[in-house]
Amino acid sequence: MSIEHHHDLSREFPEYKARIHELKSKNQHFANLYEDYRTVDKEIYRIEQAIETPSDAYTEDLKKKRAHLKDQLYQILSK
Repeated sequence: MSIEHHHDLSREFPEYKARIHELKSKNQHFANLYEDYRTVDKEIYRIEQAIETPSDAYTEDLKKKRAHLKDQLYQILSK
């Protein structure tokens, strides 16, 4: 059984799933933020799975960055 560990935006905001898909193809700023979010989220996942083992400070900075990106994406989604 595979458990999803990533904080996929569609899982974080299921009510905006269609809007996420639409904005990824029609809004370049959203698409760039979305890709940045996915990249940071994947890196955090690798750290949490002990595939990579950076410092705790680096990991915390990544988590803050992910939260900031998520906030920015939510602001666009909820307009």
